[in-house]
Parts: sequence; structure tokens; C-alpha cells
Amino acid sequence: MIRVLHIMSTVMGGGVERRRLSLAKYFKNTNFEMKLVGTYKDGVIAEQIEENGVEIIEVGDFNGPFHWGKHKEVQKIIDDFKPHIIHGAVYEGVTMAAINGFIKRVPIVLLEETSDPQNRSSKANFLLRIFSFAADRFIAIAPNVADYLKKKAKVSAKKVITINNGVEIPRTVSDLEIMNLKNQYSIKDDDFVVGTVGRLFNDHKKITDIIEAVHLLRELDKLKLIIVGSGKDEELIMQKAIDLGIQDRVIFTGYQFDTAPFYKLMDVFCIASQREGFGLVAAEAMLHHLPVIATKVGGLQNVVVDGETGMLIEPHQPREIANSIQKLYNSSELLDLYATNGYNRAIENYTEERYVREVIALYMELLKKKKIHA
Repeated sequence: MIRVLHIMSTVMGGGVERRRLSLAKYFKNTNFEMKLVGTYKDGVIAEQIEENGVEIIEVGDFNGPFHWGKHKEVQKIIDDFKPHIIHGAVYEGVTMAAINGFIKRVPIVLLEETSDPQNRSSKANFLLRIFSFAADRFIAIAPNVADYLKKKAKVSAKKVITINNGVEIPRTVSDLEIMNLKNQYSIKDDDFVVGTVGRLFNDHKKITDIIEAVHLLRELDKLKLIIVGSGKDEELIMQKAIDLGIQDRVIFTGYQFDTAPFYKLMDVFCIASQREGFGLVAAEAMLHHLPVIATKVGGLQNVVVDGETGMLIEPHQPREIANSIQKLYNSSELLDLYATNGYNRAIENYTEERYVREVIALYMELLKKKKIHA
């Protein structure tokens, strides 16, 4: 049995947790055993990880990279579990995996950069480089993240490997589900719906830029915006719609664990982030046959191909968002072309099956190199 210890920060509902769930589902009934260390767990994703046979061990808040009390807790977990592989993701998880994997001489140490760290301090970048010395490989979830690791954090290029993030292939959504949601949110069949999905953290996701774009297109009486998600800035974003007088055009659904039916309400997907490590929701939207309008930041500019699967725009530019929406509003041919191309690109490059396959291939390569057998 090959024992794999994953380490991250909070285990809640983000993309990192979803990919750990992907691995948990794969490991079930195989010769891999997985445990997951996190600072805190909550929500459906954590429950599903545990339902797939993975113990989640909470260690509490992590106060900086040299919080030795927490490191000792992780070392105790390593002593008890005796992992062959330790795999850390998110800065806290990278820190705990690197330091404690090195101290406890875990045979294989993997680190994974899961963000687009534009605002990371020079000290944090320096520490990341130091942590990389303990790693066998440093996974980047997108080409832009690999560039960051090599050029800014100065991680050895020989250690950096790009494994594109991936998303679950959407379930089939029934016509009845779609009809019920349209009735619930007063969406007519001939409405043109722009949608976005994600945590409502406006300094990151810039939902208000999309609201401003809809306001600029207020003369298009069939245009509506649906916002799927919740977060600390939900009231601020709602107030923006009210201030612009378009609150009757903007639908807030709150948090939805199952987002599949909501994508089916949309004609166009828009993500206006000012930074993005990968942009999982863009790939999800493409798997739902939606053209994508996305800001030209981070991993989004790798996922979305401008003029082929959607449109890439500069961040903080509501007018550019509005212009892109209007082009698609006026052209059903362009909608169909981008939708088809996007689906084909996503199914080939951005599924969870491909992500899991590439992670397992890396595990097997390093296990063979270290002469470790199940």
C-alpha cells in the first residue's frame, strides 16, 4: 500500500479541495491510501472526501511558516501514518509539507502552487525557493504559475512541472430542472443571460465590473445577469446594482453546491478577476458549452483562447466587457462557434480525469525512481 499525505490550509469548497476529492475518488479501492491534513474543515466537499475513505485531520490555525507547534503536530501525524509521499498545496500546505517532509525524511516530497501570487512578498518568494530545495517536484497548475515559480520565486526549472488543473465533467441537467429555475428567477426563454460563478470577494473577482457592463448595456431589454455564489462582499455587490438602477436585471442565487443547472440558464459566461491562478469556473463553463468572456490575467489567458473559445479583455474594463457581451448578443453564429470550440478544448485539456491521471503518473515515476513498491 502506497501512503500519500496531502496537506493544505482550510478544507472547504474551493478548487484545491475539489481536486483532492478527485484524487480521493480515484484512490478508493486501489493500492493508494490517502490522508489529508488541513487547518480547518467544513462543508459538503470535506464530507465527500471523507465519504471516499480519506481521513481529514484538522490542526487549527497556522500562524506563519515557522509556527513550530503546528509543525510538531504534523510531524506526529507523519510518524503515525508513515507516508511514502507528502504532497502540499496552498502556501500553508507547501510550508508544512516542505519543512516536515524534510525533517521526517519522507521519501517523496511534492509541492503544488495553486494560485496566481501577484501580491506575494519578496520574503514569501524567498521562502518558497528555500522550501523547494526539499521537494522532488514543484507542481504548477498552469503555465503562468510555472513561469512565476521559475522566474520570480527562482525555483529550479528542473523541479517545476506543469499539471493543468481540471474540473469534473458536468452531470446531465433535465429540462424540468431548467424550467423550474427559470420560473423561480423569472427568466424568460428569450432573455439573454450573462452569468458568473464564484466566491463574492470583489477585490479579487471584480463582480462589480460585470454589473457596470450590464448597466452600460441597459438598452438591451432582454439582457440579464445571474451571479452564482456567496461571500463577504455580497451586500456591496448588491448595492452596486441598486445604485446603478439595474437591480431588476441582476439575479443573486447565493451559494450553490451543485452549479450545473445554473450554467444551463446562461448564454454567456463572464469572469472579470484581477488575478487568477487557473480559473476553474472558466473551464466548467466551457464544458457546459458556453462562450467565455475573461480577463487577460493568470491562468485564464491559457484556458480561454481569444477569438476561438471566447474573448479575452483587459482587467478593470467594464466597457470592454460590455462590448464583448454586445458582440455575442448580436451574433448567434459566434455564440455557437465559441461554445463548440470551448467544449472541445476543455474536454481535451481540463477534466479532472486528466488531472488525476497526470498526478498519478508523477507519483509512479518518483516511486520507481526511489525504488518504492506497493
